[in-house]
Amino acid sequence: MAAAAPVFLSALGVVNALGHGKAAVALGLFLGETGGLGLEDGWIPGGPARVGRVAEPLPALPAALAQYESRTSRLILAALEEIRDEVEAVCSKYGPDRIGVVLGTSTSGVGVMEAAIAHWKLRGALPPEFRYEGQEMGAQARFLARCLGLTGPAYTVSTACTSSGKALASARNLLRLGLCDAVITGGADSLCKLTLNGFSSLGAATAELTNPMSVNRAGINIGEGAALFVLRREPFEVALLGVGESSDAYHISSPDPQGLGAETAMRLALKDAGLTGTEPGYLNLHATGTEKNDEMESRAVVRVFPGGIPCGGTKPLTGHLLGAAAATELAFCWLAMSPRWNPDRLLPPHCWDGKPDPALPALDLVPRGARAGDLKVCLSNAFAFGGNNLTLVAGRA
Repeated sequence: MAAAAPVFLSALGVVNALGHGKAAVALGLFLGETGGLGLEDGWIPGGPARVGRVAEPLPALPAALAQYESRTSRLILAALEEIRDEVEAVCSKYGPDRIGVVLGTSTSGVGVMEAAIAHWKLRGALPPEFRYEGQEMGAQARFLARCLGLTGPAYTVSTACTSSGKALASARNLLRLGLCDAVITGGADSLCKLTLNGFSSLGAATAELTNPMSVNRAGINIGEGAALFVLRREPFEVALLGVGESSDAYHISSPDPQGLGAETAMRLALKDAGLTGTEPGYLNLHATGTEKNDEMESRAVVRVFPGGIPCGGTKPLTGHLLGAAAATELAFCWLAMSPRWNPDRLLPPHCWDGKPDPALPALDLVPRGARAGDLKVCLSNAFAFGGNNLTLVAGRA
């Protein structure tokens, strides 16, 4: 099958509960470190919530951009620190009008809005520093573009848990259409009460460590983080080879039990990449640890890969990063294929209690310490409310 020319993921900045930066995140990723998910009071009524918080101090926003103040914006700045040299290089080469920004988020500055409403209830007025502009879903891309002085296309995608993956797909289109010569893309989300209470009210969250694909799975843990890539046409070590998108529209919050939309997304991604399905060496599962998601995803995976594929879910390491999840888990694939950041050639482990659900098809779940060998192609799944399905394919050039 002929595939369109790939685009390349030439730089990565990442921050989440595993740490700040590629070195810290890679270390925790390949060790299967789950200690970043802790119990915290004050998020939901009736008890603590288990969350994946970024422990490191986050950079402050420039004073000129104070209207974008939020923890999500600060997470973006933290991820940007790692790729600033690459961004400056492409700006110098192409000019600020040829560099785009496409980000994904599901919360934007909702946490600041929550604090502002609490202030209003107590004192009858919003805080004097409060600016609504920073709470809008489109704020994050505008903030990053202004921070870097970029004047190319800048917009934010918000499609729940596929947001940052959709942002990568959209960024690829900007390159292929000739509208940009490089795009800063990825996503960020921060912890907030709105999201935690929403998932709790749906019965989808658990205070235990999330336990994907287990017979004992009880739900998700929410986390926060950011992942930013520089996407460009010039060849680099890792390419974005394929994108598969589908919408099964089965239910507003439950997936199609058979995983037909998830299956379609994976098959379309492989076709887009010009692959048959035998080449990938690893699949990062969406694997939320909820009853319905794990059920449908396992069924879809065994149909697409009847011969098996090493796979696993990484949300026990970071929590579910919502709008930042797809870009973050593609970043895990990027790290897995990089000799610099993964010299021992390990695969990200699937961390769980080791007790499979007999009602689910058996998957080749990666244990701690499993080696990838010469890993050249990875897939990453992301699924969202409304039957919104996405699969990304990355490969070593």
